[in-house]
Amino acid sequence: MSRKSHALTGLGAVVVLAAALSGCAGGSAPSTAASPIASAPADGSAPVANGVAQVKVTLTGGEGGDKCTADYLTAPAGPVTFTVENVSSTAITEVELQSELKILGEKENLAPGLPAAGFTVTLDGGQYTLYCLGATPETQAFTVTGQAAASPTGSTATLLNEGAEEYAVWVNGQAADMQVAVGNLKAAVDSGDVAKAQAAYIQARPFYEKIESDVEGFVMPGFKVDDNKGNLDYLIDMRASNLDEKVGWSGFHAVERDLWKAGKITDSTKKYAADLASNVDKLVDVVKTLTFKPEDLANGAAALLEEVQSGKITGEEEEFSHTDLVDFNANVEGARQAFAYLQPGLEKIDPDLVKQVVTQFGNVDAALNELRDKASPGGYLPWNEANRDKHRRALSQAVLALQQPMQKIAEKVATAK
Repeated sequence: MSRKSHALTGLGAVVVLAAALSGCAGGSAPSTAASPIASAPADGSAPVANGVAQVKVTLTGGEGGDKCTADYLTAPAGPVTFTVENVSSTAITEVELQSELKILGEKENLAPGLPAAGFTVTLDGGQYTLYCLGATPETQAFTVTGQAAASPTGSTATLLNEGAEEYAVWVNGQAADMQVAVGNLKAAVDSGDVAKAQAAYIQARPFYEKIESDVEGFVMPGFKVDDNKGNLDYLIDMRASNLDEKVGWSGFHAVERDLWKAGKITDSTKKYAADLASNVDKLVDVVKTLTFKPEDLANGAAALLEEVQSGKITGEEEEFSHTDLVDFNANVEGARQAFAYLQPGLEKIDPDLVKQVVTQFGNVDAALNELRDKASPGGYLPWNEANRDKHRRALSQAVLALQQPMQKIAEKVATAK
């Protein structure tokens, strides 16, 4: 939901997705298992453990400005894990790795004292930028030396790559279904029937939420990367907490605000719905160009679970309709699908980890099922303050227990043979 910078040269351009990650309160903690011994390359670049270079980024506060310190600013080509820990900074809100203004990986909503969290990306030789929003300085050069090995072609790697290809087909299907559902929402808004429009809104939301980590952050041609007028994620899914006064309200939540807070449909509501449909059409064109690596699926699944913690459980997402649990379920389902497409390959790498993840998905489902309510719009209890106070701790703990094994997957699939 924050500033993204996947710059597009055209909506038909081929974009290789590196899934952006969102850190959050209650986000995934690093494994407590003993870490493998890392070997330090002779050139002084980041040490490598199990084929993955390891870089630790530490955030600290101080009188001279908050600092974002990487223990290494050089790494060998190939998989690299960035582990981010906020020790004491109150100014730094996110850490990104960028390449020519594209975000390859990130952690957001970094509060001091939370467990360290990380992301894994596969990098070729070249210059990258470590961007720490709110730090002094905000950017640092990060160098990758050598050339990444060709993608593995062994039996496990083949299964994982096939899963990534099949996942892309699934993402396209969800985007196409969203296009239809948003068209239905626009038609309902145009009809002036508030109840019909509310029902159509609830039906349209899950499609975006299932694939949110894959599709957020694209900037339309002709716009600067920090201009929300061209940021499709902002235009489709902005909310009150990230309102850009220069751009104003837009997308799903502008429609939601009118339908629930105002309880009426105006000409402005109709324009919001029309603009939403137009921007979703543009996003669908972008989605058709996306390709994925196995680690993108793992990172994206982790990001969706972090989105649950930071936006759904808090009640921030659906501020007016209080249908956050519909979005919660969709985020979890999106994470489950990403995992499912990796599962055949993961069974060969770490079957015990697969069992842990499957068990924890079941536990999250059970916790969420306790809150089903056929009488409520969307089929869940309204996520108002009273219900949040009563149930969010149990939900957050269930999601955290799933995040812990899920965050181990990216490194494993990035180095599979």
